[in-house]
Order: sequence, then C-alpha cells, then structure tokens
Amino acid sequence: MSEQTENVLRQRRPKGSDTEADTSGQTSFRTKEEEVVWGKTPSGEVFRVPTTHDVLTLFHPGYPKSHLDILNLVLLGSQLLLFLVLSRSTARKFFFIYFAFWRAAYDVGLGWVLTKQSKKKWIVREIQKLGWLDEARQPTVRNWIRKQLQGKMGKDYSFDDLPVEYNTWLLFRQLVDIILLNDFLAYCMFAFACFRVPDGLSTTMHVMRWIGGLALIAFNLWVKTEAHGVVKDYGWYWGDCFFQRGALVFDGVFELAPHPMYSVGYAGYYGLSLISGSYAVLFVSLAAHAAQFGFLVFFENPHIERTYGQRKLLAQRTPVQPTGSRKSIDAVQTSSSSHSRKPSTASTAETDLSTPAATEGDTASETDELETETETEQDCGESAHFKRKLRRSKANAPSPVAGKKRGRSPIMTLHDLYNIYFRKDAILLHNIDLLRANDLQLVLIVAYVLLGSFLPALSTRGSLTLHFVHALTWCLFHSFGLGLLLRAQSESRFMVRHFLKHYHYPRNDPGRGAAHEAFSNWKAIYNMSMCMTYASFIGLTWKSYSIPSDWTVGNELLRHTLGVILIIIHVWATLESYEVLGLFGWFFGDFFIDDFPAHLEYTGIYRYLNNPEIMSGAAFFGLAMISGSKLVFALAVIRYLSQWWFLSNVENPHMRKLYGDTLRSDAGFVKVIKTVAHKNAQLLESRAGRHAPEIRRVAKEVKGTFDKVYEETAEALEEFLAKSKPKISEVVQDTKVLLQQSRERLVISRVATDLSSYDTSKYGMEVNPSSRDGTLQFPLGEPIRVKWRAPKYHSRRDWIGIYRVGANTSNLVTKTTSLGRWVPVHDEEWDGDMPLNPVQHGLVDGEKDEPEYGEVVFKGDTLPWQVGRYEIRYHHDGKYNVMSLAGPIEIYVDKPSSLEFSAVRDCLAHIVPLCLDSDPSLIPLSCRPSRNDGDVSDDEDRPDPDDFRFWSEKQAKRISLTIQQAFGVELTPEVIIADANLSALANRILVAKELLSG
Repeated sequence: MSEQTENVLRQRRPKGSDTEADTSGQTSFRTKEEEVVWGKTPSGEVFRVPTTHDVLTLFHPGYPKSHLDILNLVLLGSQLLLFLVLSRSTARKFFFIYFAFWRAAYDVGLGWVLTKQSKKKWIVREIQKLGWLDEARQPTVRNWIRKQLQGKMGKDYSFDDLPVEYNTWLLFRQLVDIILLNDFLAYCMFAFACFRVPDGLSTTMHVMRWIGGLALIAFNLWVKTEAHGVVKDYGWYWGDCFFQRGALVFDGVFELAPHPMYSVGYAGYYGLSLISGSYAVLFVSLAAHAAQFGFLVFFENPHIERTYGQRKLLAQRTPVQPTGSRKSIDAVQTSSSSHSRKPSTASTAETDLSTPAATEGDTASETDELETETETEQDCGESAHFKRKLRRSKANAPSPVAGKKRGRSPIMTLHDLYNIYFRKDAILLHNIDLLRANDLQLVLIVAYVLLGSFLPALSTRGSLTLHFVHALTWCLFHSFGLGLLLRAQSESRFMVRHFLKHYHYPRNDPGRGAAHEAFSNWKAIYNMSMCMTYASFIGLTWKSYSIPSDWTVGNELLRHTLGVILIIIHVWATLESYEVLGLFGWFFGDFFIDDFPAHLEYTGIYRYLNNPEIMSGAAFFGLAMISGSKLVFALAVIRYLSQWWFLSNVENPHMRKLYGDTLRSDAGFVKVIKTVAHKNAQLLESRAGRHAPEIRRVAKEVKGTFDKVYEETAEALEEFLAKSKPKISEVVQDTKVLLQQSRERLVISRVATDLSSYDTSKYGMEVNPSSRDGTLQFPLGEPIRVKWRAPKYHSRRDWIGIYRVGANTSNLVTKTTSLGRWVPVHDEEWDGDMPLNPVQHGLVDGEKDEPEYGEVVFKGDTLPWQVGRYEIRYHHDGKYNVMSLAGPIEIYVDKPSSLEFSAVRDCLAHIVPLCLDSDPSLIPLSCRPSRNDGDVSDDEDRPDPDDFRFWSEKQAKRISLTIQQAFGVELTPEVIIADANLSALANRILVAKELLSG
C-alpha cells in the first residue's frame, strides 16, 4: 500500500493522461471500482483524502449546517436586513467600513495567518498546543469540532482516522468561508447603496454602460468558476499550506492570464462600478483589488516559492554545442511548451523565474523532492532570458571563444559566455555605477530631462541664479570632484581597484582589463566634465550679457576687445598644451598606465611655463569682461582658485612622486623674471649708496620672515597630519567597532523568572578542538563542535550562541544579539527558530539529578565569518539567561606562505570548500579527498576539476569575505560567481595584488 501510494504521489500529470483531479483538487488514481486520492502530511504520513463540497452547499437546504455555517448565514442575513433598514447615506458609510473590515480580514488577516502556517505550520501547532483535537486534554472542544466537520463531509470521512493537519484544514475552511462570503456581500451592498444614474449621458451610453457592466460580472463569474474547476477546494482554500498531494495542474483559465483568480477574476468589481455609476465604488474597487495583489505578492508568491520552488545551481557550466539543427531546437521548444510541468534542463531553462508562478504549468509537490534534487544538478543555472535569446538564434550556436587551456581543449560554457557578454549592465537605473561613463551620462540625461520638465517658470533673476548654480556645480565637480578621484587613483589606485572588485575579466587577463576600463571611463568622464564646465559657463555668460546699444560709450568696446584677446590666449594655450602633452598627458595617463616611459620634455609652451593650465583659464575672465557681470567674474575667480587647488594638491604631488628630482622647479618665464629682478636689485643697491646695507638687511628680514612663516606653517601642517593620521585611523576603527556593537545590541534581552529551580553548576560545555595540539583555534568556515551537559529537567528550548569576546559585559545575561549564530540544544525539536514541542516533559524524581549529554555543531550561517576571538554561551529556555560559558576560541584565516600561484591556489583549495559547506556537489573535484570512478556524470558536468558551484549568492559572499581577510583583495560575490574556478581566482588575486601594489 505504501509503495503504491508513493508511486501515485510521484506521478506528474501530462495532458491526456489517465490521471485526473477529483472534486477536492487531489490527484486521482482511477481504478474500475473507485477513485482514490492520497495526501501526505509534512511528517510523512500518507492518508486517503475524502471528498469535500464547495462553498455553495452552504445555501443548499439539503446539506446539514454546522454552528459556524449558521453564524455565517446570520451575518449574511444581517447585512441584507441592514441594507433594507438603513437610509441611503447611512448605508453607504456603514457598508464602506464593513467592507473595509472584511477586506482587511481577508488580505491582512488571512495573509498573516497563512504566511505563518506556510513557514512554521503555525495554525496546526496552535491547535496542538491548545489541545483542541486532543481527546485527553480538551474532550469537549474536540467533540464539538468533530460534530462540525462530520456533518459537512461525506461517508468516506473519518475524523479519528485522518491526521490533525487535514482536520485543521477543514476547520480553517469554515473560517475562510465566513470571511470570503461576507467580504463579497459587503462590497455588493456598498455598491448598491452608492447606485445612481449619471447625468449628461445619452440613452445609448446608459445601455452600453449596463451591457459592459453585466459582461464584466459574467466574465468574473466564469473565471472564478473555471478556476475552481481547475484547483478545486484544495487550491481554493490553500490546502498545500497544511498537507501535500501529487501533481497540481494549472490549465484552462490559468492560460488566459497570470494569476486569474487575483487579476481578471476581479473584473466584476469594475462591472458593478459601471452599473452603479459611482466613482466612490470605482475607487473602493481599485483599493480592494490593490489589496488583493498585495496578498498575492506578500503571501501567495512566497508560499509557492517555498512549497514548489526548485533550487538552482549558480555557476553551473553547461557546454555550448558548436552546432545544432533547427529541428532539434524546435523539438526542445515543443516538448517544453506543455503545461504539465516536468523539471528538466529544458523546462528550467525556459522560465524567467527560479520558481514558476502558480498559473504557469503544473506545480511540483513536496513528494517530488528527490526528483527535483537530481534534476537541478543538471540545470545550467543561468539566466533564462539569455537562454531564450540563445534558442532564438540562427541554426548555429556561437562558436567557442578561444580561452586559456586547462589541460584539455577549451570548452565554452553558457556560464562563461554569459559573463563575456553581460557585465552588470544597467537596466533602467538598476546596476548603475557612477564610475562608468555611460551610467553617469545616463543619470545626468535623466536628471536634466526631469529638471527641465518639472522646473517652474522662473523670473530673470531666478533664471540667472539657476545658471550660476549650474555653472558653479560643474566647476567644483571638475576641479574638486575629479581632483579627489584622481588623487585617490594616484595614492591607492582607487578606480582600478573599483573595477577589479566589481567586474569580471577573462582568466587569462594579466590585469590590463581593469586598468584599461578604468582609464577609458576616466577619459569619458573627464571630457564630459570639461565640456559641461565650458558650456555651463558660456550659458551663464549669455544669460547675463546684453548687447550694447552704443559701442562708443564708456569702455564697452575696450571690454569686448580685451575679452576676445583673453579667449584667444586661452585657446592658444590649450592647443599648445595639447600639442606637447598628447592624448597621454591630456587625460593624465600616468595616473593609470605604467607601460609608457616616464620622462619629461620641456618643449613648446612648457618651455616657458610649468603649469600653462593657469593661463588656459584666461577665457573665463575674458567672458567675465565681455558680460560685464560681477556674477560671472566671481565664478571666474572661483574657477581659477579651484584650478590652482587641483594643480597644487593633485597634479604636482603626483608629478613629484613619479618623476622625483627630474622635475624642474622654475620654468623659463620664472627664471627670466628672477634674473631681471636680481639685476634690478643690484642696480638699486648700487644707487642707494650708504643706505644699501640697510635696504639689504630689511629685504633679507622680510624674505626671511616669509620663508620662516612658510616653513613653520608647512612643518606644523605636516606634524598635525602625522599625529592625526593614527588618531584618525583609531577613530575610524573605533567607529567600526561601535557600529558593530550597535548592530549586535539591537535586541531586547528576555530573561526567565524560574531560574531558582535550576542549578547552573550542572550545566557545562566543552569545545572540541580542531587541531591535534588541543588549542581552540579554528580556520574560518570550519564547523565547531560543542559538547554540552545539562540536568535531565532542563528546558527543551535551551540554545547555544557564539559571541565576540567583549561584546557582553555580563556573564549572567546576554545583552547582544547573536546575529543568527546560534543552534538549539535539541535541534531535531526545532523548525528554524520555532520550537516544535514547547511543552516540557515531566520527569520522575529519580531522573532529575541525572545529567543529559549532547553535542551541537556550528556550521554554515551559524558560524562567524570574521576572524577574531569568540566565546560560546549556553542559554536557558529560549531566553538570554546564561547557564554556562565556554572559550574563548580563536577563528583565523589561512594565508599563503608566499604570493605565488601554487601557494595562493592551495590556500583557496582550503578556503573554498569550507565556504561551500563542504558540499560534494559544489566543491571543486580537485578538492575532494577521494573520487568515485564509477560516477562520471559530475566529471562530465565539470570538465575542469577546479570549477565549483553555488546554491546561493550567500556562499559566494562568504568566499568574498574570506578572500578579503586572507589576501587583502576585495572582490564582489558577482565576480566570485563569474570565475567559480580555483585557478581563475588565484590568478585574479595575484593580478590584483600586483596592480594594487604598484
């Protein structure tokens, strides 16, 4: 019987098969004599599902009525009575509030209850906790519930033989009937109370309004009826929150629209709005429909994901076939288009979501878990959108791209192909990176369009102010914003580090990819900023400029002439600078590229000036003279000062660092001026006669005073920076610690009041050392085993947590949160963070003094993923009272002995498996202690033994954190997933260290 049942539960229903759905929505097994439906509880108990009746039997006089049915009929009748008794205005107000109550009971109340039931089986556990179905604890309540259920069921129903989950579902159904029927009737009463005949419409419009409204209502009824015919009572009343059965088929009306019961199934709302002719009904309908979509988003879809979701491997490498016929592609598409959902490589490749929506094909059941696990290991794990594009391509797939050989002929996989063509591309404003020129320009274009659209009409003064702010913003961004960015690049190679961290590059790339991409984006951003600086300044000048009516009056002609001369000087100086610098110097190439020879040539305009950029700013003063505006002149001064800051704080320090003593101190122009000044000083000295010594003394004193002030200021500033640097570092570190502590202390410590009956001396813990020398040191990610001892009468809700040493000042009560780093003492009696058996078992007196022993294991997410010293705390009864302490233990990370490929790879070979929970299906084949030669399917799936995979991005984040602590290299989880290979990661780390050390 059990074997046959398992086979039935595992059946999937293709179209045209003999498997059908019975009146309760369960998969049917049809024989000549009877139709049998089987269900399965979360605990694994298989039972025969009896026949159920739909909600319409409530109004059938031939069916018996339970007490809850009578209550439901009374509530429905009272609504009709109140509608007849109340005045129209009072009825509108009352039924609006009444409908809002029942709609909230549906979308908020049922959504909350069903979410807890879906996650933690909360309803069933509360029934068990209250003992309503326990004959020994609550016989009266149990007998009452039994009567209510037996009266509504058929002859094949046996209350005593069915599991508590099914009986709880039947009881829950009656509560749902009360809410749904009263919600529907309250809405209708509100619409009828708001009924009116709109004025100003022709007879034709009124007829069309009624025809359209009645059509929408009829369509609504058809959709609901058809949907119930597909999902039956099992799906209508969310039976899969309570128990599981075989295949759940979604066809018929579910092919009409996504989630038809929640989308087009509410067309009647708008039909009744048309008939009532009331905007109040329309807006209430829109609000109620939106609330229903909220129910779908926050409960229904997550529940489907939890119940029927299939795990997909990340970084799964599926080879791309070099050739393929159109017929084979069509065959794949045809075979996967059926709505009888059978998880396979084809079906999982065609869906956009990790889990199909409830309206898209059959939904797998919990009984298919073993099949699902096997099939998802063959899944490519890539974006379904990309695969659809691949299938839509021509007859031949893309030819494999030549890559680095890994001992075999290079094999191009979908994973590698995906990461070649897609690299965190911006989708609308998602994945925006302001250090990418295209993304920055996109943001600016959108901002300018929105500003131009929503900006109100401005006065002349307001428009001038706006243009000034606009020009000032670009001026400051060009000098200070880009200056700080360029200085960070000079000091720590910030931009190269950024692209190395966030973007994937081919494994044979020696590091040029990140440097090239950083420099390319810098060039585009710098050029855009320079253009916008000039354009915004010219715009401000034009707004403040007025053409003189008489050029001969005053200094109008002189201002314009001098202004044009300054602009010409600016253009000449800029062209001369570019001729000497070339593209490399114009875009500050020596900040990014080390391949070019580092030498200086003082030719052209640089023969006379060290910084002709100062001179090239003359155009701004020229425009200020032409406009005659103080506002433009002020901006020109600000531009000059900001450019001076850029030269003195960004460019000159980098030049001194790069070229050292070869950098000259005085340019030709300065030398000539100094020579002329020296000669004039000598001439003045010769003509001064007896006053010459006094003049020389005063000059030396003045010069010495300035030099002394400058030197003292420089020394004081350097001393301040030297002293403040460690203090600033200390403040930053303390701030990080405080932020960590504040995050840890976001907890309200609940303490027990019954500690007097517990002897803390009978509690104890011992940490199993991982090393042979007995020291409590654990590599980052290695499971930590803790043996515990407690008296027999200890609470079954006791738990053990790991905390940083010093995070808690008290040894009696824990004041900080464990951040998820805890495990129950009796793990088998918990479901997540909910205890399965909150009732304490009684003990005889002789057993109370006997100790109980056990062991818990911290692994995966319950481990700390930061190096440091930690302590382990045993807590009482699900609260924060500390019964025992163990530790301290030290968590460290393995670091390579040298920065060589073999050493780095060996270090990663130890780190990566620990971050992947040592899952044999995920870790690299080269890291397995032994390999089964008889099982070659995994080898074929991963041709490179250094390849590894992930179940979730969380595992990639662990590897990212560990690499940062072991090597000092920052890589995002996306880059880790894109590489997913030990050798590739080792090469990337070495390249990053080499680039960032330069």
